[in-house]
Amino acid sequence: MLIFEIILLLEMLEKIQIYQNLEIPLGELHFKFARSGGKGGQNVNKVETKVELLFDVVNSSFLSDHQRTLILNNLKNQIDLEGILHIVSQESRSQWKNREDVVRKFIEILQKVLKPKKKRIKTKISLAGKEKRLISKKQRGEIKKTRKVIDLYQ
Repeated sequence: MLIFEIILLLEMLEKIQIYQNLEIPLGELHFKFARSGGKGGQNVNKVETKVELLFDVVNSSFLSDHQRTLILNNLKNQIDLEGILHIVSQESRSQWKNREDVVRKFIEILQKVLKPKKKRIKTKISLAGKEKRLISKKQRGEIKKTRKVIDLYQ
């Protein structure tokens, strides 16, 4: 059982599946490591636990032109001038956990951006709804008519 889980883990590490028709190989992702701020005590000054994921959106051969434009338009804040997507994680004291976290963030971000937008279906107001609205408008008008000051000298 343990061997099977290790094989699945290795297969997952070779390619990252965003959708059924979109897989990005791990070789397309580059990781940079740096010293992280925050909790960790003396460990903070010695170990590089902060992980930054770099993904070249412009030159990726696994993205279609449509997907590329969607990513470039929707993630402008996270993409630099060279077209490289930057995602950072420094939540954990462990570099490995931060690496897993940054890959999870990458998958979530791409799934959100590449999810097709649903077209709005126009709804029609029912005939009963229209009649109900007109009746309430008539009643409201009658109430306002009763508020009028009647001029007796005309």
